[in-house]
Amino acid sequence: MKKPYIVPDGYRIIGITLAITFLLAYFVTVYIAVFPFLWACYLLYFFRNPSRHIQAAPHELVSPADGTVMAVTEVREEAYFFKKCRKIVIFLSVFNVHVNRAPLAGVIDFQQYTCGRFKPAYETGVGYENERYSIGIKSGNTHILVTLIAGILARRIVSWVALGEKVEHGQLYGMIKLGSCAEIYVDEDVEILVKEGDIVRGGETVIGRIAE
Repeated sequence: MKKPYIVPDGYRIIGITLAITFLLAYFVTVYIAVFPFLWACYLLYFFRNPSRHIQAAPHELVSPADGTVMAVTEVREEAYFFKKCRKIVIFLSVFNVHVNRAPLAGVIDFQQYTCGRFKPAYETGVGYENERYSIGIKSGNTHILVTLIAGILARRIVSWVALGEKVEHGQLYGMIKLGSCAEIYVDEDVEILVKEGDIVRGGETVIGRIAE
């Protein structure tokens, strides 16, 4: 089912903000109402869900988020892989599209929500300290782990999928509200096609290639 241009999770807060704008303008003054009106405009922008064309081949991994690649490293992952793997870190500013997409088609065979702190999402180590939500996707013999990490402004992570559910290549599966970070863990034999500083687009930028 096609998602609307404005993510439904934003309807309530946008509606409340517009209601406050109207009440202030009617009962107080339009000058004060300008501030909640501007905030409502930003919320419309933040909860946008622009159309994306998923054109990657089945063995190619697409970026789960819009943003900037902050690091490509080798780590030992102890929640899903339990071995050494490669990690791509993507930082999302408050101006990036914040809906998240499945990097490849497969079945969700792992979900984990971890409470934590709310340090700035660009700081080193937030993947271990901050509140986060992870999903593991299995596709044939390939496994990937995507972790959405809350930041200093991002206080809620939303998921639209469940354990055992099948996801399509580039399918929307969740979002982090107001600034965040996404980490993608892949096997060591996956060819990484991005580097630190690259700008990526969720569902469109190919970030890795699985050996066929």
